[in-house]
Amino acid sequence: MNAGTIDSELDWVLVLAPFRKDADYVATFLREQRVAVKAVRMDEDLVPYLALSPGLIAITHEALNPDVVARIAEHLAVQADWSEVPIIILLERSAPIARIRNELERSWPGSRLLFHTRPLSPLELVNAIHSNLLVRLRQRQVRDSIERERELRLELNHRVKNILASVTSIFQMTRRGADTVDNLASDFTGRLQALSNVHSAVFEAGGEEVSLSDVIQLTISPYSKGGVSRIEVNGPELIVSRDAGTTIALCLHELITNAIKYGSLSEPEGTVRISWSILATDGPDFSLNWIEADGPPVREPSRQGYGTRYIRSAFISLFGSPPEIVFAPEGFRCGANGPLSRITPQA
Repeated sequence: MNAGTIDSELDWVLVLAPFRKDADYVATFLREQRVAVKAVRMDEDLVPYLALSPGLIAITHEALNPDVVARIAEHLAVQADWSEVPIIILLERSAPIARIRNELERSWPGSRLLFHTRPLSPLELVNAIHSNLLVRLRQRQVRDSIERERELRLELNHRVKNILASVTSIFQMTRRGADTVDNLASDFTGRLQALSNVHSAVFEAGGEEVSLSDVIQLTISPYSKGGVSRIEVNGPELIVSRDAGTTIALCLHELITNAIKYGSLSEPEGTVRISWSILATDGPDFSLNWIEADGPPVREPSRQGYGTRYIRSAFISLFGSPPEIVFAPEGFRCGANGPLSRITPQA
């Protein structure tokens, strides 16, 4: 086997000729024109060559025996729907072209048959081969485009289902905690906006991961006035998965909403500090903290509201352990800890 080593996006050519001189002549000329090629004599087994999936087959009239026709037919029969293998047949001038064409069209229905009569100039042959290798390249590009489009449709369908499931869950939990229609509309709109902000951040990041700083800034930005925010944010740069970013954003939205209604942000001088850190213990652990200050005196409520229930449930799902929620008199605090691997993108 003479294998071409040309670095090209074009496919390689399989040359079938019964005489060594013909095979070598065609192969050598094609390599000089930077076409990768493998040449086969009639005393060699054709099947291993076909198993390597040539992009084009060039075959001389003398090689068209029943066994070769049958082996190529078997190869074509297992090609994908997008594949139409170009086959160049080099015929003698006296050959019955019409009869040969009819026979090969019946035997090789999944091919692109091209007939040339000899003698054929080297330039004419290489031009024909180049043109059909380009056709083959376009076939593969169309195949890749269709496959990518199919993957995008599946991904879009999956994401839409997940978003609708999130919206349904948010609505049901908001409805259970609402005492008026206006409160339902206001709370539901705010939660949807928090969800939208995270999806916008992921979209702008161009993948399934997003900067935690971006998620938090997008979540708190609607609560700044005149460019001044009473929410301090501090933590190292960290890339998290889309799902983790969504969960953290929704939890922060609940904490902000509670702080505005009952906590530190209900007072003019009240502040909030959001911080996160990576702890180097036995393994890299993650810690996220919400600390309120300078608000009204804090008293633990007699029953858990929607926000507290959601935060507890969401952080348990995210980190595998419940958050620490403290109704300290000097300010409400919430801390969540867990393995860093549960929020970072998985390889």
